[in-house]
Amino acid sequence: MSKFSLDVLNRRVFAYTHSEDPDVILGAVFGEDAALTRVGGDILASHLDPIIGAVKEIGWLAVHVTCNDIAATGIPPRWILPLVLVPRPVDEALLGEIMGDARRAADELGVSIIGGHTGYSAGLSRPLVAVTALGVAAGRRPVRTQGARVGDRVVVTKAIALEGTAILAHDFADVARQLGLDEDTLKEARALMARISCVPEALALADSGATSMHDVTRGGVLETLLEMAQLSGVMIEVDADLLPLPPVIARFAEAFEFDPLRMISSGTLAATIPPDREDEVRRRLGELGVPVAFVGTVSDGAGVRVSSKAGVSHYTESRCEEDELARMWVRYPRG
Repeated sequence: MSKFSLDVLNRRVFAYTHSEDPDVILGAVFGEDAALTRVGGDILASHLDPIIGAVKEIGWLAVHVTCNDIAATGIPPRWILPLVLVPRPVDEALLGEIMGDARRAADELGVSIIGGHTGYSAGLSRPLVAVTALGVAAGRRPVRTQGARVGDRVVVTKAIALEGTAILAHDFADVARQLGLDEDTLKEARALMARISCVPEALALADSGATSMHDVTRGGVLETLLEMAQLSGVMIEVDADLLPLPPVIARFAEAFEFDPLRMISSGTLAATIPPDREDEVRRRLGELGVPVAFVGTVSDGAGVRVSSKAGVSHYTESRCEEDELARMWVRYPRG
């Protein structure tokens, strides 16, 4: 599954999402994953995310991915509503497995399942799970994608291509073996799934003064940084050689021939912070056991400038419709 292009979204989606409601602080804006609305004397963050690019533990993954988007505003997720669709009415056991996985994720995050919908659709070849998540600010300062400022440092947590590699190891294991990846490598890659949540580090970064944050989802870290740069009206300069790329992910990227910069990576968080907060961020994330890499700076200009030993590339156009995991599903279709 991929997104529509930004051009299509502007013409066919965002043309219909404007609101005159004075309590809508932040509505539907490309690159801003969570809406912010006033409710009484508080601020409600809400977000919906679908998962169809995975099968193994899809319910668990859907809950964590959606709650990541709420946490990237600096607001803790609190309530969720899952939509679960399976292909056939006989897939009752699959439905129970998905809901059990969703319950497990909810317990891990301390959020409550307060409703949702389940059903089946003959038009599906694999399950579809979409989760709506909500949380209240309770005095916290909301962080947006659009807040990056010239002079800020750019940080990336954990590793790039994290989620996509884990999904390939789970759902494309047969292909991985054919491509020469051994069982130890598959096991190591599957273990990456346990790192999908970025809720604790997102809240810590918000408390440490992050000016903008975005979890790295479809389109990978490159698309994420482009959205941050475009919404903030700045240029983000990144040293690609500083981006965290563990050997196991590099091996998958080489075998499957995907670009780690464009691979979906829930669990990875991109953020900008004031330069005087660098030591605090290192300390806070170190206490959480979360690796963090300082990969670049925010400067005047537009787009994302990526430098490496191979040269320099300057990206200015969002390609949200492109994602390497979606390309893998086309290249290696599942039954």
